[in-house]
Amino acid sequence: MDIYIKPAEKVQLVGKREVLLRDVAEVFLSGQTAGEAERLVVFRIPEERKKTYLLSVVDLIQVLHRKYPNAAVNNVGETDILIEYLPQAEGRNLLWVWTKVAFVSLVLFVGASTTIMCFHSDTQLPLIFENMYYLFFEESKEVPKLLSIPYSIGLGLGIIVFFNHFSKITLTQDPTPIEIEMTTYEKETNASVIDHLNRRKGDA
Repeated sequence: MDIYIKPAEKVQLVGKREVLLRDVAEVFLSGQTAGEAERLVVFRIPEERKKTYLLSVVDLIQVLHRKYPNAAVNNVGETDILIEYLPQAEGRNLLWVWTKVAFVSLVLFVGASTTIMCFHSDTQLPLIFENMYYLFFEESKEVPKLLSIPYSIGLGLGIIVFFNHFSKITLTQDPTPIEIEMTTYEKETNASVIDHLNRRKGDA
């Protein structure tokens, strides 16, 4: 019999100290249902406090082989699984959440506007607009609104189009650059935590 498992990279358990196979992986058994295999206990949370644990796919294979000694177990997912245990669900303080959102928005607004102004100063954009206006209209104007206003509108629209997300409206179904960066950050964080827990396991 062949058994295929697809472990997840990270799972979160709330108040559940007995970890079943189905909590950390998808399971497929050739020729029969996977219900019994999915209910196998693969790990027990040792203490009632918030903590992250590392589970290896080898641990899953050992549990399956004890139940199905003649089965061939094939892993088609992750080799290490992070288990984040929470004794109870964490409540959300909406005031604190909106305070953080407002602070981050303010920092991003000030930082982005400063960056844009510094870029315009370095490239001498007002002088470029002045020269372009003179080329087309043969008239010298210090800040030609005919060019600066459309440019400002286009800059804002360009940012919205680039980030592909404005409120709940999206231009396409593709992930936004921020979502891609968040996914990359999450993957690198998980890899760092796995490496740290592996080192601690090796030192123990």
